[in-house]
Amino acid sequence: MSILITGGAGYIGAHTCVELLNAGYEIVVIDNFYNSQKESLTRVSEITGKSFPFYMCDIRDRAGLEKIFKNEKPEAVIHFAGLKAVGESCRLPLEYYDNNVSGTLTLCEVMQQFGCKNLVFSSSATVYGENNISPLKETMPAGGTTNPYGTTKYMIEIILQDLCKADKDFSVCLLRYFNPIGAHESGRIGENPNGIPNNLMPYITQVAIGRREKLSVFGNDYDTHDGTGVRDYIHVVDLAKGHVKALDYCIKNTGAEIFNLGTGTGYSVLDVVNAFKKASGADVPYEIAPRRPGDIATCYSDPTKAALILGWYAEKSLEDMCRDSWRWQSKNPNGYGE
Repeated sequence: MSILITGGAGYIGAHTCVELLNAGYEIVVIDNFYNSQKESLTRVSEITGKSFPFYMCDIRDRAGLEKIFKNEKPEAVIHFAGLKAVGESCRLPLEYYDNNVSGTLTLCEVMQQFGCKNLVFSSSATVYGENNISPLKETMPAGGTTNPYGTTKYMIEIILQDLCKADKDFSVCLLRYFNPIGAHESGRIGENPNGIPNNLMPYITQVAIGRREKLSVFGNDYDTHDGTGVRDYIHVVDLAKGHVKALDYCIKNTGAEIFNLGTGTGYSVLDVVNAFKKASGADVPYEIAPRRPGDIATCYSDPTKAALILGWYAEKSLEDMCRDSWRWQSKNPNGYGE
């Protein structure tokens, strides 16, 4: 069975490619390298010992997608491709709506055209907005998003649910990620953001390796055990395995289902900093900075539904996440640039 992976050269995409190949699936990868590097796919082949077709294509390119579907005849799609920086989305909202929402519409139209009706979508816990109290459950109301990035994810969820209502042959899994960190245990693939990292762990690792002077901790006066924000961090390999489980479910069922992919445990920013220092032996100087608009004190998942229906649960600890993140960064101080 051939699975099309959009955005397969990215951080989560590359790790999912490894897990799909290890599970015996055949994959076809498309990416436009807006925020990824082709080297990651070379290393996926190296890790798995398997090759696969790759197409450089933007998901808004209908003719390009049609050619790929005609050539490869995928039976399912895992859809990662999308712009993903919260701050950037506030500066460039039209680009985010065009790329994320319009791109997904084009992809779905081409899927319908070629009779490919199984889709696993990369959504986000941001769709829960600010008003739900953790642990966050799939039955809670979504919406109330605080930035265009989160709003695009929410809009796409609605579009895909409406698609399943209209076309009873469609099967969609909406995967709401929490905070993926870590890297493959080989140290060959990991998170490699362009420019200044938007997420906590790559910033920590870049400070530890000497690429950044210090970490800014945004706020230390939240109602948490140490005053810093609490989030649900999940190892990227656990997250990737969740996509394999979701794909297996998608192929056997129809309709739309939502699943949280998280550990169900919240860790503060300083918990992560201290765990990283212990796992790596490296120093991570930091300073307390003002809170960022839109940040909330606590956000973590209830992952029970994924365990019950998909048979999936996170297996790796915070220590594993920190150790693997450091192995990746220390072996690749300049990311895929070396």
